[in-house]
Amino acid sequence: MPELVLASASPARRGLLVNAGVIPQVIVSHVDEDALTRDLGPLSPAELCLALATAKARDVAARLSTGYDVVVIGCDSMLEIDGVAYGKPASAEEAKERWLRDMAGNHGTLHTGHWLVRPATGAELGEVASTVVWHASPSEYEIDAYIATGEPLQVAGAFTLDGLGGPFVERIDGDPSNVIGLSLPLLRRLLARLGITWTDLWSSP
Repeated sequence: MPELVLASASPARRGLLVNAGVIPQVIVSHVDEDALTRDLGPLSPAELCLALATAKARDVAARLSTGYDVVVIGCDSMLEIDGVAYGKPASAEEAKERWLRDMAGNHGTLHTGHWLVRPATGAELGEVASTVVWHASPSEYEIDAYIATGEPLQVAGAFTLDGLGGPFVERIDGDPSNVIGLSLPLLRRLLARLGITWTDLWSSP
C-alpha cells in the first residue's frame, strides 16, 4: 500500500486519520492561500476550497520523488453563510464580530475540499464535502471567553466541533468529521477510486 502524505499542518486533520487507524506523514504545503485566492478570481466557497486543496496537494506532490508510492492529501475548509466564505479570522476582533453578526443563532455550511495526488501514477482526483452547522446563541461574555482561548483564530469558521467550541454547536446535518477538517467517508471513497482499500492502510497495533 502507498504511504499517505497529509499536506496540512492541522493537528485536527492528522488526529482524525490517526484515530481512524491511519498514520500519515505530514508535509506542509508552501501555497500562499491569500495570493492564490486573489489570482483565482470569483468562485463559490465550495469551488474555492477545492481549488486551494488542489494547489496544496500538487505543491507537496511536486516536491516528492516518484520512486516510491505515496498518495498526497490536500484539504481546505471554509464556512459559508449566506453565500459568503469565511476562513480563519484575522484577529480576535474579527472573530467576535463574526460570531455576533453572522454565526450566533444562525446556520452555515462547512465545506472541505479534498484533493488526492498519486505522483507515481499521475492520478489525481477530489471532491468537496459539505455539512450544515447550526450554531447556538452564546452570550457576549461566553463569546469573549471563547475567543480569549485562541481556538477560534486557528480554525476555518472560527469554531470547532471537537474542541472548546463544541457546546456552541446545536446540531449538524452531514458528516461530523468533515466539520473537524477532513471527511473520512469521502476520503475512503476517493482512495477506493485509486484502487486503495481503506482497511489495508490501518497501522499494525
